[in-house]
Amino acid sequence: MRRKNRRKTKGKRKRGLKIFLLIFGLLLLGIGTYAGYIFMDVRSTVNNELHEDIESIDTTVTKKKMDNKDPLNILLLGVDERENDQGRSDTMIVMTLDANNEKMQMVSIPRDTEAKIIGDGRVTRINHSYAYGGSNMAVDTVENFLNIEIDYFTRVNMEGLSQLVDSVNGITVNNSLAFHYDGYQFPEGQVKLTGQEALAFVRMRKADPQGDLGRNERQREVIQGVMDKGASLNMVNQVGEVMDVLGDNVSTNMEFSDMRRLAANYSGARKEATTYQMSGSSKTSSGMYLIEMSNSEIEKTHNMIVNFGS
Repeated sequence: MRRKNRRKTKGKRKRGLKIFLLIFGLLLLGIGTYAGYIFMDVRSTVNNELHEDIESIDTTVTKKKMDNKDPLNILLLGVDERENDQGRSDTMIVMTLDANNEKMQMVSIPRDTEAKIIGDGRVTRINHSYAYGGSNMAVDTVENFLNIEIDYFTRVNMEGLSQLVDSVNGITVNNSLAFHYDGYQFPEGQVKLTGQEALAFVRMRKADPQGDLGRNERQREVIQGVMDKGASLNMVNQVGEVMDVLGDNVSTNMEFSDMRRLAANYSGARKEATTYQMSGSSKTSSGMYLIEMSNSEIEKTHNMIVNFGS
């Protein structure tokens, strides 16, 4: 894994970036002439107030990869944070963007996956890495677990997901399992979701025969729904509202210039999207439920990521 040569002094925790998956829905996916106008206007806000740097990723290497249009790995962390609680990353997705072949891949790591927490030493659920050491430790742990390089991360509090969906006037998903949860009914097939409905949609797992596997698939459906809706937004009228709605719910180590280059070099990545869910065997350790990944599954996933675009 890559590390910076110099450790930056940690100051007051910076406010989260107000873009979340809209980065991919609006910047990566070809928003045309509106992009320059809108994001030039918020450049100083992004760079001076909202950017969160972490030691785990050396973005100078990433910038070179972007210039060469090499595949990029972006770790998406969905965190269910509550008041006075650091929270755990219930969603961990490695998104790989391939500019040259205009495709992307999303690989989900189940939250109960057994892994060594880098920087802490304990072997426990991989989603504990965020609770123990925030985004920095989560990135280190995923890099070590899959033996890959993460180029950027984006973290979102799941409550912010609800606000984001409302700010784009709702989304449409393709639901493979009819169920009801938290007072909402979700029929099979295409379903239109408000923000609160989307939150319930991605949180349900106990009534799903696939458990976390099914929930992760619904999370990917919501990500895709946000991307699809974001690409069709009336940018002048709606992006300001989207930028304002998330507040402290999201953070990323991307700078404004990085977003611009992503928009310029990776705008076609959405044309072909594939997904993969890691799977392993169930076990219990000290009363804790875990998913043990075989060496062959880890190697398979590693190869899927590092060879994507080859």
